Order: sequence, then structure tokens, then C-alpha cells
Amino acid sequence: MIVRDINKDIIGTEKEVHAQQGQWTSRRMLLKGDNMGFSFHETIIKANTKTHIHYQNHLEAVYCVAGNGKIEDLKTGIVHEIYDGVMYALNEHDDHNLYGGSEDMRLICVFNPPIKGTENHDENGVYPLED
Repeated sequence: MIVRDINKDIIGTEKEVHAQQGQWTSRRMLLKGDNMGFSFHETIIKANTKTHIHYQNHLEAVYCVAGNGKIEDLKTGIVHEIYDGVMYALNEHDDHNLYGGSEDMRLICVFNPPIKGTENHDENGVYPLED
């Protein structure tokens, strides 16, 4: 059994990863090394920010539990509002922009395959695929 306290075990450790440009913080609670077959994160998207993301190597499901923002599908141009209670899944490695709204957005995220833990987006919005 794995039990972790986000305040005692994650925040302020190497499992709390910050965007290179400061627009998000990812608190990585389950990682590849936990051998669960997925990774599980809490991510805070800062208000009034824009992040380009294109997970070419991962599928991701995201559930908003606080705050607001938008996701823009760069293939279709469709923009979806995100707020408490909204889930979205990047089931086709969707190239998108994620916008923080008028307040910080708190997201719960699941990745498949799991990430190792130190990843940050490259210049194309991609996390590398770990062996």
C-alpha cells in the first residue's frame, strides 16, 4: 500500500516540479517507480497564463477540482471552458493550449504511460518517453 501526504511528502521536494516559465506547478504523487501503470499528479495552473502542451508520448486525463481556465484544441480551434467538475481527456495526443483563468486552477491528472517524475515540457510541449 502506498500512502502519501501532499504537504509532508511532496511539496518542497523533488516531486514538486515547476514549469520553466512559472505558469504551473505539478505535485507528482505516484510515478513510474511506484509500479502502478500510471502516474497521478495534482497540478496548479497559475491564473492568466498560457501553456502549449502536446503529449505525443502520453495519454492524460484531467479533472478540475478548483478554479477556472480554458483548453484550446489546436487541431480544431475549439475552446472548452474548464471549471470545478469538468474533466477532459487527451485521448488522441491532442495538441493544445491550456489557459489559466481569473484564478488559479487546481487539476488532478493521470498519465499513461507513467512519467518518471522530473519531466518538464520541451520546446514543443512534449514530455519525453522514458524507458
